[in-house]
Amino acid sequence: MTEARRRLIEWVPEGGLSDADAILDRFTRWCIDSGFELYDAQEEALLELMTDRHVVLSTPTGSGKSLVALGMHFKALCEEKRSFYTAPIKALVSEKFFALCNEFGPENVGMLTGDAAINWAAPIICCTAEVLANMALRQGGETDAPYVVMDEFHYFSDRDRGWAWQVPLLSLPRTCFLLMSATLGNTSLIEERIQKLTNRDVAHVYSDERPVPLDFSYRETPIIETVESLLASGHEPIYIVHFTQREAAEQAQGLTSAQITDKDEKRALTAAIGGFRFDTPYGKDVQRFLKFGIGLHHAGVLPKYRLLVERLAGRGLLKVICGTDTLGVGVNIPIRTVLFTKLSKYDGEKVGILSVRNFKQIAGRAGRRGFDTEGSVVCQAPEHVIENLRSAAKSTAKGRKKDKKKPPPRGFVAWSADTFEQLAENPPETLRSQMTLGHGTLVALLQRGEDQALPGSGYAELIALVDKSFESPSRKKRLRRETAV
Repeated sequence: MTEARRRLIEWVPEGGLSDADAILDRFTRWCIDSGFELYDAQEEALLELMTDRHVVLSTPTGSGKSLVALGMHFKALCEEKRSFYTAPIKALVSEKFFALCNEFGPENVGMLTGDAAINWAAPIICCTAEVLANMALRQGGETDAPYVVMDEFHYFSDRDRGWAWQVPLLSLPRTCFLLMSATLGNTSLIEERIQKLTNRDVAHVYSDERPVPLDFSYRETPIIETVESLLASGHEPIYIVHFTQREAAEQAQGLTSAQITDKDEKRALTAAIGGFRFDTPYGKDVQRFLKFGIGLHHAGVLPKYRLLVERLAGRGLLKVICGTDTLGVGVNIPIRTVLFTKLSKYDGEKVGILSVRNFKQIAGRAGRRGFDTEGSVVCQAPEHVIENLRSAAKSTAKGRKKDKKKPPPRGFVAWSADTFEQLAENPPETLRSQMTLGHGTLVALLQRGEDQALPGSGYAELIALVDKSFESPSRKKRLRRETAV
């Protein structure tokens, strides 16, 4: 095996290494030998990490944030310390687990997701954000987590899950954090609070330079025509974004009448899936769509079918994928074009226009580094608008009086080309604290008070957690009332 192919674990010296310059030198040489050319933002972030600063890394999708995270894990192994990688979804945790196993060896990497525990005592642990948060709640500052990578850190603002991204920052004062996302927005207040909580400097590394630039276009043609037009101009693979699983499946069915694949491409697809077992009722639908060159990808599809779609797309055999907005959470599917079917979404309470952050997380997946000179982001006009335009054009062509316009469906939230332009051009919203105290949080903290090996009473720790949180004074007051016993 040539040195260029050496895994990263082979660059960790026996007996460890403590000198930061030597660690950085080894990692940089591994990058060079592996054919990775570091961008300026990557170099800056690695330098800051080697000086034991927290790093907030805000760079676009595809700009190599994962390589910086590798640098942190490498530093931890050289120092014979433990490191964690956290992500919002199990699929991303699993993907990162296998990637890290390839570089550091399976004996050095473990995974904790709540459903599964693999090699839990390993020096590198991949887990969901909630797993690390609950460890921090139970063990506090005694948690063995010297280094933590928090991927998709924009979840800090998630109404239901934001607490899991906040708790480690509040409870692990001796931990060095790498906080990563493509859509962080203004984080200055968060950085100030982290510095005060941990007494450690925070470096913000920012770049808006994409390795693959994006172009944006708004379409007022029926979606089948849009897809066929994009395919004719070489814009595949296309990921069509829906916000419900039902809509994704219905779209896949509707596209079976489109001209997506030719005879040779259909034969190649049939051969590629020939030995695969589609042994569930839904699997038969997935199989049928695949034969038309259409993949179906969302959380309601069994993992084995999702993985098959990802592999076929990676081999260039799928031209169209109908899926949900899970694409915005780091799902590893090579995409040339992202096609939005709408710009509104139900958020659990009401239907509203997408946030800039949500839009950019999804749009940013367009463009394959090393394959495309640019990625494309396309948005469909509302269906009733498209129908009205076509009806008006027909009436004009025949010299007839224009037909009555079709109204929008009930509860419709309007979007337009202007909406699309604003989402594309505006910066992500400022991250807002979403600290909540669920039953699990309360139980974990109260259990800490029962553990004689850990300092402090559980209730006192609960109040301290509220006081340290990133919430406003009025919100802290409300949280204290909620914890009153």
